[in-house]
Amino acid sequence: MMMANRAQLRRPVLLAGFLASSIVFYPALAISAHEPAMPPQADDAVTSPVASSTPAAVPLRSISRTVNSTRAAMMYRRLWGVDNITLKATASGSVIRFSYLVVDANKAKVLNDKKEEPYLVVQKNGARLEVPATEKVGKLRQTATPENGRDYWMVFQNASHMVQPGDRVNIVIGTFHADGLVVEPSTSTLEDKKP
Repeated sequence: MMMANRAQLRRPVLLAGFLASSIVFYPALAISAHEPAMPPQADDAVTSPVASSTPAAVPLRSISRTVNSTRAAMMYRRLWGVDNITLKATASGSVIRFSYLVVDANKAKVLNDKKEEPYLVVQKNGARLEVPATEKVGKLRQTATPENGRDYWMVFQNASHMVQPGDRVNIVIGTFHADGLVVEPSTSTLEDKKP
């Protein structure tokens, strides 16, 4: 009988302890769940090279209109060590500029390999654009050994304006293939269309 009374006394004490702990911890959980996430500092990714060669070391940048899918952006990051891929029509559309941020230098080596000839394939007609070369500079692309946290670029000659903003294209550099990228208009084109 005495044991039954002790068991009955423990239930309200345990219940009261549980309720008290939920009152203390619930507001803390609610506050942390509703706090806005701090946006990544853009300068952090560019100004301080990342010592680690892991793709997670550099924060994922916003998805560009060139790679208009989070899934595709994550795939390029994981397989090729590049992020923030953009393709823009520049120089009045006579050049298509391809740029990317290196987040894993080992995986991104193929993109900067001098031995590999990059080209752009226009999906609507199969035309192939190449990186032009000048007499003094050589190929208009960066071929330095890639470093984490740095942006790199190359340009494709579009003299006949075969590629227009909004077109889907494929970029091929050796074993690197980026399919279905969308060419963005140049910034000056966007400013010209503003009222």
